[in-house]
Amino acid sequence: MKRRNFIEKSLAGAVGLSLPSWVPLPGRILGANDKIVLAQIGCGGRGMDTLIGTCKINDNVVVKTVCDVKYNKLEAAVSVVEKELGYRPKAVKNMKEVFDDREIDAVMISTPEHWHALATIWACQAGKDVYVEKNPTISIWEGRKMIEAAQKYKRIVQIGFQNRSAPYGFSAQEYIRSGKLGRIVTVKCYNLLGGEKWMAQPDQPDPSWIDWDGWLGPAAARPYNPGITNPDGRGGWLNYWSFGGGALSDDASHVMDLARMVLGNPPHPKSVYACGGNWPWGSGKETPEFISINYDFGNFSMTCDSGNGTNYMKKTPQSIRLDPNTYPDWRTNATRTEIYGTEGLMYLGRHGGGWQVKGEDSRIIAQHKTIFPDPDHQKDFIQSLRSRKKPNADVEQGQLSACLVHLGNIAYRVGNKQLYFDGEKERFTNSQEANALLKPSSREHYRIPDIV
Repeated sequence: MKRRNFIEKSLAGAVGLSLPSWVPLPGRILGANDKIVLAQIGCGGRGMDTLIGTCKINDNVVVKTVCDVKYNKLEAAVSVVEKELGYRPKAVKNMKEVFDDREIDAVMISTPEHWHALATIWACQAGKDVYVEKNPTISIWEGRKMIEAAQKYKRIVQIGFQNRSAPYGFSAQEYIRSGKLGRIVTVKCYNLLGGEKWMAQPDQPDPSWIDWDGWLGPAAARPYNPGITNPDGRGGWLNYWSFGGGALSDDASHVMDLARMVLGNPPHPKSVYACGGNWPWGSGKETPEFISINYDFGNFSMTCDSGNGTNYMKKTPQSIRLDPNTYPDWRTNATRTEIYGTEGLMYLGRHGGGWQVKGEDSRIIAQHKTIFPDPDHQKDFIQSLRSRKKPNADVEQGQLSACLVHLGNIAYRVGNKQLYFDGEKERFTNSQEANALLKPSSREHYRIPDIV
């Protein structure tokens, strides 16, 4: 099939993507055997893997539509669905067409981070349930609006924090709750990834393979740059504050979310201090190559060291993620958490790493491991759609975890300062400069309203 036969013509200007004017639709009550119709918004590798996995592992779940502003990704998505599921979905480049389709029950959003909140709110307003990848927001204010939309329109919103569906995550939480680890003293989260020097590229004319205005969406208008996104891979959009939060939002968000979960989901910290910079390589990134953060939770402290300067550190390899009996080498594991209690030290690995508790002389006191939790998370999402129960990674917990990313980045952006935070109001008490970063500026036709 030729591209022009299934890619919809771009709507003229940004007006076609203005806030929806439709009447919100009531969610239909799904029985255990009812067919669930999905649409995918954002058709990169991660998005398509999650979509296909969700359809394969759950009964009576189908894909009707795939949507992307990158035309080559859209073509590839149609081919992937046909190959893996045996039928060709509809392909559109404007997500409003997805929201207008009353046959679609839920959307799976795997766009760059700056689109997550707005797309989720539009979906809720259209009566769709939502699965949205991490990090769910690029600002603290956006997350609060997502929660308000989910509650107002009675929608299920599951965040792509897959570790919240990992059986070993639940067992780690229970072990800590039982008191066997003792009183928690401090928690150390690591996201020590490899990297190299990154520099911006010259701007170029808008290429033919992308709707560049649609890709920018809420972000400020700017010329196309191949260093931000390209036709083949993700590109460097995480290096810009307009589109994401760097390594902290990309991978450390998973690590800190799992830490919060096993600790019993504590509320916002009382204060945050950050120190970071482009020290390892001297890159031209807006987001830091390395950042070290300290959070005050009142009765324990938590730190996060995150960046792209340690090429000898490695994430848990797939062979260990998929092996229920093999644990990582914690010393060089790039994405581990260390939870120090008065009775032992828990090593915790994300995405299938499991956990081990060690005492004196590194003696293993307790341990539990299961495999990569993607299937568990995909099952939980569909079960939540049918039962209307809150999913494991509900948007409210997603907001609390995402805020750890935003708090750290804001402390860095205002000059590596200590900031005091009012968790109830979700505002800083000692810095108006920091409060100015709570809410992003957005273009008029892509703006989240104060009342969703």
